[in-house]
Amino acid sequence: MSVKAKIYLASVYLVGLATLGLAMSQWHWVDLGRFACYLLIALLASGLKVSLPGINGSMSVNFFFIILGVMELSIPETVIIGCASTLVQSFWKANTKPKLVQLTFNIANMATAIYCASLAYHYTEVYSGHTIALMLVSAACTYFVTNTVPVAIVISLTEKKKFQKIWSECYFWSFPYYLVGAAISGFVSYVNHFVGWQTSLLVFPVIYWIYRSYRLYLGRLEDEKRHVENMAALHLRTIEALALAIEAKDHTTHDHLQRVRIYAIEVARDLEMTDEEIEALRAASLLHDIGKLAVPEHIINKPGKLTPEEFEKMKIHPIVGAEILERVNFPYPVVPIVRAHHEKYDGTGYPFGLKGEEIPIGARILACVDCLDALASDRQYRRALPLQEAMKEVAEQSGKAFDPKVIEVLHRRYVELEQLAQEKAQLLEKRKLSTDLKIVNGLAPAAGFAHPSATPEPTNGSFLTSIAAARQEAQTLFELSHELGNSLSLDETLSVLSVRLRKLVPFDSMAIYVLRDSKLIPEHVSGENFRLFSSLEIPLGQGLSGWVAANRKPIVNGNPSVEPGYLADPTKISTLRSAISVPLEGVSCVVGTLSLYKAEADAFTQDHLRVLLAISSKVALSIENALKYQQAENSATTDYLTGLPNARSLFLHLDQELARCKRTNASVAVMVCDLDGFKAINDRFGHLEGNKVLRVFANALRNVCREYDYVARMGGDEFLIIAPGMTRDAAEEKAALLNDLAVSAGHEVCGEDLLSLSVGTAYFCEDGMDAEQLLAEADRRMYIVKQIHHEKMGIPSTDDPTGIDVAVN
Repeated sequence: MSVKAKIYLASVYLVGLATLGLAMSQWHWVDLGRFACYLLIALLASGLKVSLPGINGSMSVNFFFIILGVMELSIPETVIIGCASTLVQSFWKANTKPKLVQLTFNIANMATAIYCASLAYHYTEVYSGHTIALMLVSAACTYFVTNTVPVAIVISLTEKKKFQKIWSECYFWSFPYYLVGAAISGFVSYVNHFVGWQTSLLVFPVIYWIYRSYRLYLGRLEDEKRHVENMAALHLRTIEALALAIEAKDHTTHDHLQRVRIYAIEVARDLEMTDEEIEALRAASLLHDIGKLAVPEHIINKPGKLTPEEFEKMKIHPIVGAEILERVNFPYPVVPIVRAHHEKYDGTGYPFGLKGEEIPIGARILACVDCLDALASDRQYRRALPLQEAMKEVAEQSGKAFDPKVIEVLHRRYVELEQLAQEKAQLLEKRKLSTDLKIVNGLAPAAGFAHPSATPEPTNGSFLTSIAAARQEAQTLFELSHELGNSLSLDETLSVLSVRLRKLVPFDSMAIYVLRDSKLIPEHVSGENFRLFSSLEIPLGQGLSGWVAANRKPIVNGNPSVEPGYLADPTKISTLRSAISVPLEGVSCVVGTLSLYKAEADAFTQDHLRVLLAISSKVALSIENALKYQQAENSATTDYLTGLPNARSLFLHLDQELARCKRTNASVAVMVCDLDGFKAINDRFGHLEGNKVLRVFANALRNVCREYDYVARMGGDEFLIIAPGMTRDAAEEKAALLNDLAVSAGHEVCGEDLLSLSVGTAYFCEDGMDAEQLLAEADRRMYIVKQIHHEKMGIPSTDDPTGIDVAVN
């Protein structure tokens, strides 16, 4: 509660207490029976109350008996009736138990209102010559004003709403009710003079009928109010849905829009804007960027500086946004705010160059808080500033870009508003659109796929410089093109590129990222921050290089710090301030990006971009060929199903190992492993499940072997282990462990114990001196173990004596 509200409440308490004291000092009975009867009926009438629209309050029909008391009883008796009925009204059928401060205020205010109404009645009686109509109107009007105005004032102070609106909407509509009540009370008093005061009891049914009428009337008002609130809520949800449409184009704006709305509304309230202006600002805060739907996505999400052409395209979004929202036909002025939210106070903004008071106040507020939150948030083209620094930069634009009045409020309250925004952000449920969903159906659009190509624009230098640079550039490009095609080694290709490229485009750091599984992996890094760049894994579409790869468009003088993970650790420090990045497009797709970094800001030129674009296709082709060669080389020595070395690689390694053993007089064990029961799995569950068994067993085999053991797949369900220095006892233990792995693999995939493993081991040089002798002996021993397994299980052998299973996957 504000200090003003506390002071006002204390004043009402004191006045009410003084009124009660003054009234009680004048106590005397007019008619005890009549007082008791009126008090009882007033207490009963206190239960006949109706809820007031728009506030947490009620109004009862005991007003009739208060006016009747003013006419026929003493002031103290009337005050007692009013205060007692107020006390009953506060507790009878109350939705919430009233607080002491509320109860005290109601009683004090009632005492004051009755006393003032009594004085007005009796003073009018003196000056009007006993004109009963004027006396009743005077008493009813005085009671209405002194009873409703203090309540409206306290609501205005505590809820920070305008007094005029509260009083007119919540109380003024009931003024006729007071006049009607005064007329009924006058009629009852007139009848009492002829037939006795007891006839006033007959008015209770009439009062109940009036109560029911007002209750039905207010019920309809409440239904209409609820309908309006539902429509307003629907309206707001529609606005939020449109804001989600903006999020689909610009993934950084959803939290930004919600925060801007909170900031803007609070600043508007501080500036005492009207409710209509605040509602317009609320909608505009969420929708001011809806015009970005007309701006290409690669421009909106570009993690670097916009070109003049791109900025011209960006500047249309306030106009387009206003045109979209004009079709909504808002009941408050949203469109002017959206159209002018990029205007500047000094007239240098866009789209119309408005200045000062020509700019709508809502647009001035929105421009200021929009800039503050943008500076304090991470964006594609730069990192967020601390809130204090962001506020300092915004404040420096006071009187230039922003309205000084708005800056004053924002500077005074920005810390408080930030806390409020964070609290409300925790309550908001983020609803992500399914923009990352993969749709399987639909192989190509009806018109087919387009294949865009980029054509660089050449730039001209000065006369002498151009001649010298052209000769050097031509020579370097020739050497680079010649050397790039000389090797199929990826490392060698990229190393040559790094050395030669520095002569054409000076850089402090260079990173060549290769696209693998929707991520850019640094394949070659040189220069400063070597370790930092080498550790990056950039998702496609994110950061500077990710955006370049996703959109197939270059960026000049972007911010290196926006690369995902680049400065995620506060302990990391980098001096690099500008970057140039170009996509490396292969024959059918982007294979990666070439990114150069420098410590100076805006260090790269359009001429540098021209050079990089000139060599990018050659570099991309060289990388693509090197990757294909690397893949072919790997597939020649690697089993495609399990990822283990294949038979060709195995024999090469075994020959090398035996040659080492002969030189050093060392020992080596050769273990041949064959899965028993694998054919049954293929027959019962199919070859796909059989392949899963082989992969699971191969992974387990790789994990339990020593780092210097060599594990390979011979083919089918047969594996081989070359184990340097393994003794016979260790080999027997290893065979038992491998058998458990085979049983576990079969159970994991098929849910049954269908597999076992036969292992035969041969030792250099006891069992042979060359690969052929060792493999033949190990295979023979493995077949003996297999026969024993089959005899124990009562299964006839289906295996070839050579040890190769007839069911080959």
